Amino acid sequence: MSTALSAKTIESVKATIPFLQENGLDLTKHFYKRLFEGNPEVKAFFNVSNQQSGAQQRALGGAICAFAQNIETPEVLAAAVSRIANKHAALGVKPEHYPIVGEHLLGSIDDLLNPAPPEILEAWGEAYGFLAGVLTQTEGDLYEEQESREHGWSGFQNLTVVRKQKESESITSFYLKAGEGKSLPTFQSGQYLTVRVPMPSSDDPTAPATTMRNYSLSGAPSWDHYRISVKQEVGDEVTPGGYVSNYLHQNVEVGAQLEIGPPCGDFYLGTHTEETPILLLSAGVGLTPVLSMLHSVENQPTTFLHVAQNSETHACRTEVEELVKSKDNLKLHFRYTAASHTDREQAACESEGYLDAEFLSSFLSENTEVYLCGPEVMMKSTLAILDSLGHPSGQIHYEYFGPE
Repeated sequence: MSTALSAKTIESVKATIPFLQENGLDLTKHFYKRLFEGNPEVKAFFNVSNQQSGAQQRALGGAICAFAQNIETPEVLAAAVSRIANKHAALGVKPEHYPIVGEHLLGSIDDLLNPAPPEILEAWGEAYGFLAGVLTQTEGDLYEEQESREHGWSGFQNLTVVRKQKESESITSFYLKAGEGKSLPTFQSGQYLTVRVPMPSSDDPTAPATTMRNYSLSGAPSWDHYRISVKQEVGDEVTPGGYVSNYLHQNVEVGAQLEIGPPCGDFYLGTHTEETPILLLSAGVGLTPVLSMLHSVENQPTTFLHVAQNSETHACRTEVEELVKSKDNLKLHFRYTAASHTDREQAACESEGYLDAEFLSSFLSENTEVYLCGPEVMMKSTLAILDSLGHPSGQIHYEYFGPE
């Protein structure tokens, strides 16, 4: 991703960095309010829970600031652009949506600077147009790839729930098949599907509306069906419950049809030599993409390290154990952070406690490829530990469930 911006634009955008650092969250809060009031039709692309918790606003504020800070070296943002483009392609974002976002972003900058100098609005307009062009090109390539893939499609199509399996006290798997005589495209282990479900409008409960969420594929690419394993996010006084996860758990049974987008995502098991050690590291429902990777590992020496609270929250345990027993190159380690008395009596886990540098280093060599997924707090602490251990960043692959 090379820059085609003028020196004047770069200078003007960089001049706004102190403002963004101090007011980024206020800017994005104002932006989303302005966007949803002016163009309520785009609400379906956004996670209500992330909006209510402020996670989406914080993530966008960080992204805008990062873009401004790296505007002279946009190649630094290539990985972020890839993740964003995959998310957009999964949700069905199209080129016509970008002018809407641009209008409200520039309008929000103007509102908060009250008013913004013309050269600032002009510079951010050019910079946003450049970024929008990069994203629409990348997303267009993804749409083309989805449609050209054998049995592939773009957009949404109905898949039938052929099995519903409870995996733990909070995680349930849904097995999905295409219509009779139809096949599904393969996917890369670690990718996700988008599920679109009806969601009544709060302004008009009778108005048809939808909302979408991404869920990792937890099965093997070789299966003739898809499987997603969904944690029910019940919510509490502080954090709202997850609308889609609760809808799936409470309303969707075998025989139901779900609107599903094609496999997407840039977090997947890469191609490695047979000698390359692999560490599949997960916590909680972060198990789902790395479980798919475990199904796909070939002859590499691989350790599956999973952290759960206890046996009640530990999903897909038997499946993992059977997979590991089936091949000599696979090892596993279960670690519980709140093991029960029964867990200890039955030796349900190999160790207890949160991840720390001493423990994690025992699973690493200098050429280990690490694939990491879990709750936000675990992800941040684990990435910090890996950094403190000096593990090469190019050998660390991860995915956040939610706004990064």
